[in-house]
Amino acid sequence: MNDLIKDITPSELQQISTRITDGVGNIIEQSKRTIAVYLNSEVSMTYWKIGKYIAGELDAIGEDKYGSMIVATVSQQLTEQFGKGYTRAGIFRMVKVARAFPEAEIVATLSRQLTWSHFIELAEVSDPTKRLFYQQMSILYHWSVRQLRDQEDKMVYERSLIAAKPEDEQVKVLTTVADGGITPDVILKSSYVVDFLGLKRGFSEEELEDAVVEQLEKFIMELGRDFAFLERQKKIPVDSIDYKLDLLFYHRRLHRLLAIDLKLGKFKPEYKGQMELYLKYLKKYEMQPGEEEPIGLLLCSEGNTEHIELLMLDEQNIKVAQYLTVLPEKQWFIDKMSRSIAIARELQDRKETE
Repeated sequence: MNDLIKDITPSELQQISTRITDGVGNIIEQSKRTIAVYLNSEVSMTYWKIGKYIAGELDAIGEDKYGSMIVATVSQQLTEQFGKGYTRAGIFRMVKVARAFPEAEIVATLSRQLTWSHFIELAEVSDPTKRLFYQQMSILYHWSVRQLRDQEDKMVYERSLIAAKPEDEQVKVLTTVADGGITPDVILKSSYVVDFLGLKRGFSEEELEDAVVEQLEKFIMELGRDFAFLERQKKIPVDSIDYKLDLLFYHRRLHRLLAIDLKLGKFKPEYKGQMELYLKYLKKYEMQPGEEEPIGLLLCSEGNTEHIELLMLDEQNIKVAQYLTVLPEKQWFIDKMSRSIAIARELQDRKETE
């Protein structure tokens, strides 16, 4: 053994030591990550259990009348026994999270991926389907709490195509998102805010396209995560005629090409036929092995929801959205989503009775 050690040069000794150190370092780092996940999960479950227990007590004695007084007293007593972390506001947050997430098994699973601060933020979302959307997107894209708040402020759910679908359909799709079951309706929006383009009134489609390419990074950020820009004015040669697709993107998670055509004014029926031609060409000549079929996005400057719903009711690969060169009030997005839901329900009822 000693003879073997004598045969190792200083350089070789350094290499062996470095290799061992790196190996041990990887074990330690992995252990730190495991411990961090475990601690986060334990903290979240502890707070959830406290909230669940107190919620049950408050429900039994009448929260409206005595809740605030009882929680204030409990807060004081817990702080005296266990120290910081049990303020009156903190306890009410625990109760709110427990009511928003009533099942222990689901909380245990989510707590491996979301922090307690995520739970608090999500519990503020009163609509369960909307909350599920932000929950799944937070997991999928590893949003920090600040990023989650930013997405809520931007009303990403209200602007998503899936928001106009029936609630049971939304839940069915959203529950599979974390396992990779992502659909274009989850990724794409019904409206895009492009106020960063700096367009003047009366702009042309060419000027719009120029502005998008010039502000490509911001445009991709507005589209969302995982979009990659491929080509501008993509040639689509058919029968000696060269058509031109405005913008061609690729989405990494959807594994699809995304064809975007920019239009002034409202959606017109002929736009659908034109996009169908583009998609068939892309499918035949551009689609790579392992990819899903290309999808098209028609971006129009004005909305005509009912017209779009009637023409696109059964269309899976072509979506229509409105782009806004000026940021509207939040109520505008809410009203637009409400109109879309109402029209979709009416058309669905009409279809079922036929």
